[in-house]
Amino acid sequence: MAENFNLESYLSNGVENIVKGAIKASLSNPKESIFIAKYAMSSKNSRKLRVEAENRGEHIPPFLIASITSQCNLHCKGCYARGNKACVDREAQNQLTDQEWLRIFEEAKEIGIGFILLAGGEPFMRPDIIREAGKIPEIIFPIFTNGTMIDDGYIKLFIKHRNLIPILSIEGNEEYTDARRGNGVYQKLIDAMDIMKKNKILYGTSVTVTKQNLDEVTTVEFLDELYSRGCKVVFLIEYVPISMDTQYMAFENEEREILKEKLVGLRDTYEDMIFISFPGDEKTSGGCLAAGRGFFHINSHGGAEPCPFSPYSDTNLKNVSLKEAINSPLFKNLRDNNLLMEEHAGGCVLFERQEQVKQLIVETRSEV
Repeated sequence: MAENFNLESYLSNGVENIVKGAIKASLSNPKESIFIAKYAMSSKNSRKLRVEAENRGEHIPPFLIASITSQCNLHCKGCYARGNKACVDREAQNQLTDQEWLRIFEEAKEIGIGFILLAGGEPFMRPDIIREAGKIPEIIFPIFTNGTMIDDGYIKLFIKHRNLIPILSIEGNEEYTDARRGNGVYQKLIDAMDIMKKNKILYGTSVTVTKQNLDEVTTVEFLDELYSRGCKVVFLIEYVPISMDTQYMAFENEEREILKEKLVGLRDTYEDMIFISFPGDEKTSGGCLAAGRGFFHINSHGGAEPCPFSPYSDTNLKNVSLKEAINSPLFKNLRDNNLLMEEHAGGCVLFERQEQVKQLIVETRSEV
C-alpha cells in the first residue's frame, strides 16, 4: 500500500461519486432528484463526522452491511448464506429485534455512516424493519432482494421513503436466472421492474459475476434490457466460493482488470446509470475494505463480522455500541496484522485466510 494513501479520503470521495451518480440517474424523476439533493447535504455532514473522528484517531467506515433476517423463501443454487447455514427456511431464534436494529441505524446516523446495505435471507420478510429504516432519510438503504415479495404495499413504501432502494438479484437472462433461482423467478423480477418503472421508483440490480459469465453480464444487450426497464443502479458482485471446489469460478487479477476496463466503457455508454463493483480492485483501495476499514457485516443475530463472506465474530451488537463493534478485538487484529493487505489468488482474501481469521479469534479470547 502506498504511504500517501488516505483511506478516509478514498472512501469519502467514493461516497460523493455515488451521490453524484445518483443525482444524474434521477434527473428524469423530480421527486427522486429532490430527495437525492437533500441526501447530498446529509452526506456532507456524515463526511464531516467521519473526518472529525479520524482527527481523534478513530476510523468510521461510511458503509454497513446488515443481514436483518436469516429467513428466505428461495433455495438458490450455490447460495453462500445457505452454504454457511446463515440462511434458513424459518425465522431463527434469538435474532435482533426491530427495536435493536433501529437502535443500530440511529447510532450509524450519529457517527457518520451514510449507507446501510440491507440483506438476508430475504430482507422483505422483515417489513417492520424496512418501514423503520425508511424514517431515517440521512441514510440510504439499498435493499438486496430476490424480488419475489415486492407487492403494492412495498411500492407505496418506496414512493413515500425514497431512501429505500430495492436492489434485485438477477443472474443474466431468463435461462440463467431461473436455473439458479427457480422457475418463474426471472418473470417475477421483470414484473417488479416494470411496476417500479411505472411508479418512477429508483431501483437497481445485483449480478454475481464469475469468470464464466463476466463477458455476458457486461454486454450491451443485457444492460440495455435493464436500462429499458428503468434500472438505474447495477452492482457487480464478485463471486466468492462456498467451498474450495468452486474457487475456479472466482476472479483473479486478470478478470479484475478486464472488469475495470469494461466499467470505464459502461459508465461512458450509460451516463445516467450507476455501476458499482464489489469488492472491486483492492490495490486501488489499499487492501480489503472489510473488518471496519470500509464496512463490516452485522448478521441477523447481531454478530459483528468482517464481511458476509467471512462469517466469524467475537462481538455482538446486542451487548455493545456500533462504535465499539467497529473496534472489536477481531477487527483490530485483522487491521493491525495487515492480513487485509495480503496478496491472494482470487475471490476474497479473508476466504482464503479463513484459518488465520479463526486463529485470531482464539488468540483474542485467550487474552481476555
